[in-house]
Amino acid sequence: MNDLFIKFIEYLGSIDNTFLFATSIIPYAIFLFYLYKIKSVNIFVKTGFSLTVLFVLITILVSIFTLNYYNKTLVEVDVLHGLAESFLTLSDFVILFGFIRLLNSIEVNNS
Repeated sequence: MNDLFIKFIEYLGSIDNTFLFATSIIPYAIFLFYLYKIKSVNIFVKTGFSLTVLFVLITILVSIFTLNYYNKTLVEVDVLHGLAESFLTLSDFVILFGFIRLLNSIEVNNS
């Protein structure tokens, strides 16, 4: 059983995930489309989830830059990797702030 699991993990590691990564934007775009239709969700939550797309775009651009300029992957260039990841932190912070505001606006009924 253990050997079968290791072979399965090795098989998953050998699959080129570029196509899967590229097509994953479609369900996320659908999610954003319907998120913006919900009136009860505040603009901070919507903006935060939209900033995640900006994080992906910046990560792709910085990855291309590091491959061309340093001949290394983004993970190998710590400063640029941290810069790209900071956009994810920014989007997470905006989402968190939006949910905190949403929770604070809910009226509590103690009966």
